[in-house]
Formats: sequence, structure tokens, C-alpha cells
Amino acid sequence: MIVLYSGLTCPFSHRCRFVLYEKGMDFEIKDIDLFNKPEDLATFNPYNQVPVLVERELVLYESNIINEYIDDRFPHPQLMPSTPSTRGRCRLFLFTLEKELFSHVHVLENMNAAKKDQDAAREAITEFLLRLSSTFPGKNKYALGNEISMIDVAIAPLLWRLEHYGIKLGNSASVVNLLKYGERIFQREMFLEALTPSEKAMRR
Repeated sequence: MIVLYSGLTCPFSHRCRFVLYEKGMDFEIKDIDLFNKPEDLATFNPYNQVPVLVERELVLYESNIINEYIDDRFPHPQLMPSTPSTRGRCRLFLFTLEKELFSHVHVLENMNAAKKDQDAAREAITEFLLRLSSTFPGKNKYALGNEISMIDVAIAPLLWRLEHYGIKLGNSASVVNLLKYGERIFQREMFLEALTPSEKAMRR
């Protein structure tokens, strides 16, 4: 059985929980208190971070790596595109999200970060999302069409946490479109199942 070591408020763990619930498979989630991590976590991940997936002798960390493994291991419903070229573009977009967006999320998740660094992170996230909203998701229901994909899984935990992070995007037409896109994901039964009580409390 797959075991996921998952932070109660960690947006990266949130991604993996979402995928596990979407797949409808058997798994166990071990909740990790990020302020009091168990000693054995560092034996699985040398960076002492969550999420970590353990299946028999296999140990994986980093949310996108974990999620691609789950998608390969349990291919229904498929979350990565089926063609090599589209998969490549999807991976490139995920890489962009990590570099341009979630690198700043790491700062907001670091309680020891200086206020000026957290303010700069909020500004960078806001600017990126405003740029993204001008073209994303376009006329699609989800990022790649009418079916949910790994791109939606990757970005949804951030959209869920905008208010929690103190990020305000305004109410332009493109922003409203982006927020409606987020709400479509939030209404999915499996997204709601994947939320921890602490994450539910992030949105009023």
C-alpha cells in the first residue's frame, strides 16, 4: 500500500492528496506536524520535507515527481496528457510554475522568513497570477480542456490559499475568470475529500 507523509497545511502535500483521492485507490496518509517533524522523516527525505511517498522499497519526494509516479502506477483517470509532445509542454508549464510561482510560496510557508521577504513573495505571486490570468485557462473548463490534469492539481492549492496568504488580485474580467476556474476545481468531490481540517479553515 502507498503511504504518504503529508503536512497538515503544506500546499505541496495537498497536491499529492488530491491526486490520490482522484485515483480512488487504497492509500494511507500519515499527517506530519510541520513544527514537530518525526525523526524518521529525514531518513526518507534528506531535505526533511514533506510530501514523501513510500511504497514497499520505493521512496519518492517532491510533489510533481510523486504525482507523476501515481499517474503512471494508476493510470485511470489519466492526469498527464497522452501524447509525448503534450506531456512535454505540460512538464514545461509545471516547471515554470515551480520557478516563477511556487518558489515564492516556499517563502510564505517559511515562518522564519523576514517580513520584507514575505512581502516580496506576495508581490511576485500577485504579478505572476495577473499575467497568467490574461490567457489562463482561456475558454477551457480546466487547464488542458474539459478534463482535469496535473496542471490543475499543481496550481489549485495556491488558489485555495490566496486569502490565507494575504494575496489580493482585484476584480478585473481576467482575474474573475481565473478565480472561477479555481472554484470549479474546489467543487470537485475529491478535492474536498483531500482537504485537511486546517486547510478547510483557510477559506471563510
